[in-house]
Amino acid sequence: MPGNTGNGNMMMNKIKVYRAMHDLTQENLASAIGVTRQTILAIEKGKYVPSLDLAFKIARHFRVNIEEVFMYDEGRPTQNTLGSK
Repeated sequence: MPGNTGNGNMMMNKIKVYRAMHDLTQENLASAIGVTRQTILAIEKGKYVPSLDLAFKIARHFRVNIEEVFMYDEGRPTQNTLGSK
């Protein structure tokens, strides 16, 4: 799901895919990296863009590079920036 980074660019992630591959619930992942289940839910739905520290913790938990879990789209404007100058 995409999330707004605050500067008009989109951050997308594959956390749900990686959780499924590792048979983890949101609660399992949250507990393993020290956040709440609601945080994982918000990141997955694109309602919250994680800090760099948290993004690395998530990627390390799955033993993959951060770019395999999170994708940053510099060229795709969000609805918040459409029509603004």
